[in-house]
Amino acid sequence: MRKAIKPLTIIASVAIVLGSLASFALNRATTSAIPRSKVLQGAKQSQNGDTNILLLGLDSRRDANGNDLPRKLLDLMHVGSSSSIGGYNTNTMILIHIPAGGKNAVAVSIPRDDYVAVPGQGMQKIKEAYGLAKYYNELTLIKQGIKNPQREQMSRDVGRAATIQTITNLLGVPIDHFAEVNLVGFYDLANAIGGVQVCLNKAVNDTKYSGAVFPAGLQTITGVDALKFVRQRHGLPNGDLDRTHRQQAFITGVITKFRTQGIFGDLGKLSALMEVAKKDVVIDSGWDVLGFLPQAKALTGGHITFHTLPILGYGMQNGQSVNLIDTATVKAFVQNLFYPKPVAKSTAAANATPSPKPTKINFGLQANGKSVDGSKIPCVN
Repeated sequence: MRKAIKPLTIIASVAIVLGSLASFALNRATTSAIPRSKVLQGAKQSQNGDTNILLLGLDSRRDANGNDLPRKLLDLMHVGSSSSIGGYNTNTMILIHIPAGGKNAVAVSIPRDDYVAVPGQGMQKIKEAYGLAKYYNELTLIKQGIKNPQREQMSRDVGRAATIQTITNLLGVPIDHFAEVNLVGFYDLANAIGGVQVCLNKAVNDTKYSGAVFPAGLQTITGVDALKFVRQRHGLPNGDLDRTHRQQAFITGVITKFRTQGIFGDLGKLSALMEVAKKDVVIDSGWDVLGFLPQAKALTGGHITFHTLPILGYGMQNGQSVNLIDTATVKAFVQNLFYPKPVAKSTAAANATPSPKPTKINFGLQANGKSVDGSKIPCVN
């Protein structure tokens, strides 16, 4: 039996959302075909023109209607079936903060194994909020005689709502919009945009698990190799946290490709991305994608840095390895990134020190103060 893949499929949603939303200006009717969810209706919104966007990568072997993905496709992606793996874990969660004006955005990755309070489920890994809520709601819907695809769509909305509420409680900031992409979205995206540049600090050989075998340094990866790159966690110094940094680096590679190859002006590539979005992505019903277009272009210009929430270390809870966190520290970390307090000019000048520009970025376990610059290709583990 294959090892369960834990894909970082949010990469797909970043590129799909940034790229396909651009084509909204070309064809409103086409964009209206992207599936939408009402789970954010009535939720607290950001003020003063700021925008917080939650990107979710859903680890499911089923399509939006609850049908198993084709076996041929799963074989090609080197993943198991819904019966052998199952689950609806959000293995990737990124919250992007875009300040008013759209420049200098920051993004925070939430490690999937962070041990947090999940509404109605007690303390759980944060990735499980979606699947647990969906599962119990689906049991109720089955008793009510509701069948697929309606049952699948309704229960997924409950899962989304649970995840959004969990993240909102954890970080203490509003979520204005969300985009969710399923496992197959990554594969479709890789085929739609071609190769992406990434950089590794050291060569890796993970044939036993992810199948990732890559040399050190800058390289272009495509298709299944891209999936292997973002999937690997075995053999990395910091395991899942290094995989989170792989995700951030891959997104940076996608952003760089958008910027350097003019995808916003390429109708063929935009059309291909739109087809991926219609099939693999769900966004909130209140998202004015035409209004978001200038911000999307700013993000693909490299005006974004990626951070990872700090953890205290690792522990065991209910027989599972989890990330231990301090919620007050996490909230303060996000507040300081998203809403930094202004510093008096005199104080800033007195404390100013030269800041060298590194050619590559190495990450520590805690990730405090570490970031991925969206304007260059970083080297990661």
